[in-house]
Amino acid sequence: MKMTILIPTYNEAGNIESLLERISEYVPDANILVIDDNSPDGTGAIVAKIAERNPRVHLLARERKEGLGRAYMNGFTEVLKDPSVEMVVIMDADFSHDPSYIPEMIRAASRADVVIASRYCKGGALEGWTTWRRWLSRFANGYCRAITGLPVHDTTAGFILIKTALLRKAGITHFDASGYAFLMELKYRLWRDGAQIAEVPITFKERREGISKISSNIIFEGVMAPWKLRFKGDA
Repeated sequence: MKMTILIPTYNEAGNIESLLERISEYVPDANILVIDDNSPDGTGAIVAKIAERNPRVHLLARERKEGLGRAYMNGFTEVLKDPSVEMVVIMDADFSHDPSYIPEMIRAASRADVVIASRYCKGGALEGWTTWRRWLSRFANGYCRAITGLPVHDTTAGFILIKTALLRKAGITHFDASGYAFLMELKYRLWRDGAQIAEVPITFKERREGISKISSNIIFEGVMAPWKLRFKGDA
């Protein structure tokens, strides 16, 4: 099945080249679209140079930072222009999502429309996080499940395989969430549209280089997002 991997970036110059090499090692036939938000550290320029010698690597350069949700919407729009693409994988650029798990996600797609690389299903784990981040993440997941009824262990996971037929059905013209709450909204909308969802366990590791993008605004959006989804779903 033809697949494209989407990677949003902002100041990931210390990670992106080695990440692209590792992806090519495990899924050499996949196309990779890096969506860069005009990173001041030159991430986009690094990707552009790699794309010159690797025809499977592509750069979608955006003028400014507009949030994770907008980046992925732009990426989905580009991917869906090609009707031959059957699967898309979304993942972070900081090595918290190890490309070695992608082949297992592809295998799991034989029985599901959406495959979540999960920290919280049986066999999943976290490595390198502080106690407060572990607590925040677990609370956010339980909170989202309780409010929305979303039947997955890792509602905030950002390492996901999606069959493009589902993206076309769900529509991608608008998402309410712009930050990491987008990941909740994406799963919820796919599930409400009838997606069969599977989870495969991963060990999620702290980023290799750079700093976390989490902020108080992102946390607040995550608190409000499940209620917005619940009320919209019940409408």
